[in-house]
Amino acid sequence: MYGDTETIRRILTESGDTWAVVGLSTNRSRAAYGVAAVLRRFGKRVVPVHPKAEAVHGEQGYATLADVPFPVDVVDVFVHSELAGDIADQAVAKGAGAVWFQLGVVDEEAYARTRAAGLDMVMDRCPAIEIPALGLG
Repeated sequence: MYGDTETIRRILTESGDTWAVVGLSTNRSRAAYGVAAVLRRFGKRVVPVHPKAEAVHGEQGYATLADVPFPVDVVDVFVHSELAGDIADQAVAKGAGAVWFQLGVVDEEAYARTRAAGLDMVMDRCPAIEIPALGLG
């Protein structure tokens, strides 16, 4: 398990309200779109990060995490596992407080690096599942 209940609760309630969602586009059939909507209902500012830099849910999109011109608190990763480690490293460089790898996104080395850098991290979990499971939303 990569993310105990207390870490999950802390990320959702204490890590800040600006979430960069990497892989979020206007494609409504993708999981990222629905999870972003749940995060918004939970009071989070959701910033789309996708190569197309599309606006999603009324928020300006950016092509890369480095392009986001303001601090982000949590980086939520919806990319293939082989790309996720690089995103985690970018999150550390960006100064994020936490990284969240979505269901099916697993990179144990990235998890270890990110935790060693002092960030909270959850892997292979989904906030849209965890919020109601913890009675938060």
